[in-house]
Amino acid sequence: MSQRSVVHSTFVIERSYPAAPAKVFSAFSNPDAKRRWFVDPHDPMPSRHEMDFRVGGKEVNAGCPSDGQMHFFNAVYQDIVQDQRIVYSYELLFGETRVSVSLATIEFVAESGGTRLVMTEQGAFLDGHDTSATREHGTGELLDGLGAFLHAQA
Repeated sequence: MSQRSVVHSTFVIERSYPAAPAKVFSAFSNPDAKRRWFVDPHDPMPSRHEMDFRVGGKEVNAGCPSDGQMHFFNAVYQDIVQDQRIVYSYELLFGETRVSVSLATIEFVAESGGTRLVMTEQGAFLDGHDTSATREHGTGELLDGLGAFLHAQA
């Protein structure tokens, strides 16, 4: 049996967007909107995206980036406060290998001229398949994609 390990880590990413909290929240809660920005910038065509945005609802996002292996984001919504907060737990798989399990909290804070988004992720990174730094970088890219989407909508 191969050596097993787990690394626990927490990171926080903040972004400011020149859009009202309701508009930014909608980019997360509307399946058609989320499908347009919640993608790997190197593989912008997910092969599967399903979303049931409600407490207890699930989201699946699957795609095959340049490494040739399907990646699966499988989430369950744990808490939703309209235009203020989303909390979900999720697993990330590379093929059939679970690489992490995380709890993500997204807060939408009204500020002058728009919204300050605060995303906190608490992760368990399994068996050295992924790292917190890599995940933080990728999540930052996703949130930058959200910014571009919101800009295009304005």
